[in-house]
Amino acid sequence: MMINSHNLSAGGAGGSLFSGFTRLSKGLAVVLVAGYAILQIFPPALSYVALIPAKTIPFAWNLMTAGYIEQSIYGLVFNTLGLLFIGKLLEPIWGSREFLKFIIVVNFLTSVCAFVTTIALYYITTQERFLYTPLSGFHGVLAGFFVGIKQIIPDHELITFISLKAKWMPSLLILTSIVITFLTSESASYLPFLIFGTYMSWLYLRYLQKNPETNWKGDPSDEFAFLTFFPEFLRPVIDPVGSVCERLFCGRSEVSTEGNGHILGGAPLPGSDPIEASRRRERGARALEERLAAEEVAASGGGNAEESSPHIVMNASENV
Repeated sequence: MMINSHNLSAGGAGGSLFSGFTRLSKGLAVVLVAGYAILQIFPPALSYVALIPAKTIPFAWNLMTAGYIEQSIYGLVFNTLGLLFIGKLLEPIWGSREFLKFIIVVNFLTSVCAFVTTIALYYITTQERFLYTPLSGFHGVLAGFFVGIKQIIPDHELITFISLKAKWMPSLLILTSIVITFLTSESASYLPFLIFGTYMSWLYLRYLQKNPETNWKGDPSDEFAFLTFFPEFLRPVIDPVGSVCERLFCGRSEVSTEGNGHILGGAPLPGSDPIEASRRRERGARALEERLAAEEVAASGGGNAEESSPHIVMNASENV
């Protein structure tokens, strides 16, 4: 099911573009703003809440707090707006509990990976800046949100004049970040969070996220495979990496394809049926479309729309 681009533009009419933010997203936005304000009032607090590899032991809590601390006003504005706008698309589909769980898990795993990487770089280069540079920011989770959009509406065109589909947004974000890192060294501290945020969120959605309808975990459909983050000519090279992930998380020593479904020991793996994968995406697209329709009604209908909008969003969540 494709979402009509007219609904996207109509949803922003009459100021509704800046309305309809979920309560959880607004609460997390307050946390980001408060964290930035604390650093402006008491700068030494950065040593206790940011990820500084040399101080992570014994300050292990910075593996959790670093993702919610913004060091620049530009990062604060970009990540806060991203949280609010993408949150009002994903949270009604996933549910508030799953949305918060996704943020907590991806944030923690991203920080752990960044910590391990910086320690490895220190031993390779012996440069102490890798140990003492404060790393923080919500951009790792924000990169994960784009992976969620890729999963739900992969073929939806986010930017029509260049035919940019949602499924390419995570890859484009990483590629752009790598290019910017070569142009300005200040952006290098963002790169680990963006890369690990993207792939930790993919691992979570691919293997760990629980489907409330079927009680199955993950999304093993071919349309969400590791290869889909890369262009066609690179996929033969990347395929071994995806195979390692499959064996590591699923224990698939022998995986074959039959009718485009994964087979293990003669039985289809749960959720690998392409029909089920198509239904999952259709439900996500329908829920998103109903959300946008609710905003369109709110923009044109006035007072009564305020009452009808929550019911539409509730129906969207129930459909998923």
